[in-house]
Amino acid sequence: MKINLYKEIVGVMPIADVVEGRFGLLTSHSFSSNFGSDTDLPGFKVPATAEEAKRARFVITWSVDNREYPMIRPLPYSQFQLRQGFGNDATGTPFAGTMYLTNPSMTEGLTIPSGTKSLAFGHGVFTVPSGCYIDSDDIKIVGNPVIVANTAEDTTDAGKLKYQSTMDERVVGTVEHYDTSTGALQVRTL
Repeated sequence: MKINLYKEIVGVMPIADVVEGRFGLLTSHSFSSNFGSDTDLPGFKVPATAEEAKRARFVITWSVDNREYPMIRPLPYSQFQLRQGFGNDATGTPFAGTMYLTNPSMTEGLTIPSGTKSLAFGHGVFTVPSGCYIDSDDIKIVGNPVIVANTAEDTTDAGKLKYQSTMDERVVGTVEHYDTSTGALQVRTL
């Protein structure tokens, strides 16, 4: 995904695994670490209903990470009670992270695991790769309105952009450009 222009950026925690470049809305979450340090961030989810899709104005991407690579996400750490104290003789945390040799934000279409600190952009111009929208001839025409697909109507395509024939309250943006060589779709959100 490419961020061409943005007016709003929010740090979020996805409440379920979500593919980078999908649209969604802010919600609450139950993730917490280090005595509640993550509870101040809003949650992010793809819309479940058409009503929620009207509010799905944010596109999600990986957060910027300045650590040296290779990098492991989520970063394994020991809970305080597992550090061989307080009567517990556990020896550490099992390794269950994914190793990245480059920053995940440099690769399109990766899934952001739930509970991973991420960035949600709103009100801007974004270029999403093929696979982040429901393909049709109409969605490739500059100026056409787009809405966000939801789980109730589009099941596995929830969070993807799709063509809308009329301008109504569900429209979240308009098409600005379609790249025929890469299949990337540039959209200006409202």
